[in-house]
Amino acid sequence: MGKKAVEISNLDVSLMIQYLNEALAEEWLAYYQYWVGARLMEGPMRSEIEPELLLHATQELGHAELVVNRIIQLGGTPLLNPEQWKLFAKCDYEEPNDPYVEVILQQNLNGERCAIQRYQGLAALAESKDYATHQMAITILNDELEHEHDIEDWITDLERMKDDMRKMRL
Repeated sequence: MGKKAVEISNLDVSLMIQYLNEALAEEWLAYYQYWVGARLMEGPMRSEIEPELLLHATQELGHAELVVNRIIQLGGTPLLNPEQWKLFAKCDYEEPNDPYVEVILQQNLNGERCAIQRYQGLAALAESKDYATHQMAITILNDELEHEHDIEDWITDLERMKDDMRKMRL
């Protein structure tokens, strides 16, 4: 962050870098959770859901890039060791031990809801203090909200499919 930007920001830059590194750790874990879950997933609608989960993974990787760039712009150092990711992340990484599609979707939904809280908090912290971080947080927040909506729709579709199958048995 330039000298003038620091002067007018009224921001605790070290705290912001801490929060951004936490977000960075969460983005890397979200990327992997989406990516590996999509590869392992089994069950109905897998062929429709897998490409979308891989797209979400790519978007999470893009979020990590935005966050890294902002950390560097603020004069900080992004996390340099993947072993730090689970230490810094406040959102859980859920191993896809059960590859059933609904389990994978629920794990990703949990992650998205945590990410939504993360970026709402970052946006609030940066509001009227650090416009670049605020704008970045809002951009990522909008993606996370869309991801949540997508996952909720797939879960609803799976529930309807199961209901239709139950009705056919009666």
